[in-house]
Amino acid sequence: MFILLNATTAAGTVGVVIGIVAIFILLIGSALMSGAEVAFFSLGPNQLHELRSKEDRANKAVLHLLEMPKRLLATLLISNNFVNVAIVIISTYVVNSLINFEEVKYWVAFLVQVVVITALLLLLGEIMPKVYAQRQNLRFARFIAPTIRVLMVLVYPLSIILVKSTNIIDKRIGRKTYNVSISELSDAIELTTKEDTPEGEKKILQGIAKFGDIEVKEIMKSRVDLTAVDICTGFKDLLKIIIDAGYSRIPVYQDTFDHVEGILYIKDLLPHLNENEDFDWKKLMRDALFIPENKKINDLLQEFQLKKIHMAVVVDEYGGTSGIVTLEDIIEEIIGEISDEHDEPVAEFEYSRLDDRNYIFEGKTSLNDMIKILDIEDDVFDDARGDADSLAGLILELMQKMPERNETVTYGQFTFTIKAVDKRRIKRVLVTRAPKELPDDTYLE
Repeated sequence: MFILLNATTAAGTVGVVIGIVAIFILLIGSALMSGAEVAFFSLGPNQLHELRSKEDRANKAVLHLLEMPKRLLATLLISNNFVNVAIVIISTYVVNSLINFEEVKYWVAFLVQVVVITALLLLLGEIMPKVYAQRQNLRFARFIAPTIRVLMVLVYPLSIILVKSTNIIDKRIGRKTYNVSISELSDAIELTTKEDTPEGEKKILQGIAKFGDIEVKEIMKSRVDLTAVDICTGFKDLLKIIIDAGYSRIPVYQDTFDHVEGILYIKDLLPHLNENEDFDWKKLMRDALFIPENKKINDLLQEFQLKKIHMAVVVDEYGGTSGIVTLEDIIEEIIGEISDEHDEPVAEFEYSRLDDRNYIFEGKTSLNDMIKILDIEDDVFDDARGDADSLAGLILELMQKMPERNETVTYGQFTFTIKAVDKRRIKRVLVTRAPKELPDDTYLE
C-alpha cells in the first residue's frame, strides 16, 4: 500500500482539517483576485457610461479604483501571489500529514505535490473565475470593488513600491515607435487587399491613409470657379443669382472677392421671398470662417464639427481670398466624387482620355486630381508647382507668362499643349506622357 496515513493523533487530524478548510478559503480568494483582474480591465465604454449614470456606492467604488489602474493592478497581483503561495505551503503540510512519501515511489510524490495542486490552482483559481468574470465583468466588478478597496490599504506599502519601480522602468526604456510614412501605408493597403476587393473600397482605404497629409489648397474650389455676390446687390438680382447657381450657401463680398464679409445661407431667405427690392438681405449673413491654405483637412473637419458649419473661406499668406472649401470637398477625399443633380459628369467636364499617353484636362483641374487620374507619384510636380494648385497654375509657373493657343511646355516626362485660352485664363490643356521615363533632370521648352 503506497499511501500511509500519518495523522494518527487527534491533534494531527484537527490540523489537517483546518488546513483543508484554509485551502478551500484561499482558493476562493485566488478566484476572486483573478476574476477581478479580468473584470476591471475589460470594462468597455458603454459599461463605464452605465457606471457614471447610476450613482450608488458600488459604482463609485469601481470608478474610484479605475482612476488608479497601476495601483489597482499591483494590489491584485500582490494579493493573488500571497494567496497562491499560502495555498502551496498549506497544501504541502496537509499532503505530508496524510502521505508518507518515504514509503512511496518518487513519481507519486511528484504527481500529488506538483500536478494535482497546480491543476487545482489553475482550474479553480485562474481559468474558471476569469471565464466567468469576462462574461459578467460589470457585475463582478461591482461585487468585488469594496473588498479591493480594503486590500489596497492593507498592501499599500508593497503596491506603491511596485508602482514606483515600474514608473522608473517605463521612463528608462520608453516606448519605441515606428513612424509609418503615407506611401508605406498606401503600399501596405495595396498588398493586403485581395484581388476581388472592389475598387471603390480600395480608393476609400487609400483616401483614409492620405487624409491627414492633405492640405486645404489641394481640394479647395478656386476663386475663378466660385459664385459670390456683391454686398450691394439688390434683392431681386440676388434671387436670380441664387436660382442660376443652385448652391445652398454663397459668399458675400464687398468691392472684390478679397474682402469677404460673410456667408449667405439660402434657407435663411425662404421666409422673405415675397419681400420687395428694398429688403435688407444683408442682415441675414452669417460670419465666415477664414482658414489658411496650408491647413490640414483633418483639422478642418474637426473644426467644422465643433462649429457646426459646412463652408470656410481659404486665404493666402497676404490675406487675399484663394477660394472656398466645403464639408463635401473633405468627404470626397475619402469616398470619391459626390455627384448631385447640379453636377456635370466628371468624364465629360474635367478630362478626357484619348489614349494611354494623352489626356485633355480643364485648366482649372486641381493638380491633386490630375495626379490621381494619371496614377503618378504625389510629389512629381513639387519642384515646379510653387504655390499653384491647378494645372493652369502649374503651366503659368513653368512658362512665367500667359501662353498662347497650341504653345507647349515640357516638364520631365510630361508635355503640356495649350488647346484653349483667353486673355484671363487657360481653359483646356492636352497632357502628353512620354513613352518612357526621361532622366531626372527636368527642362523647359
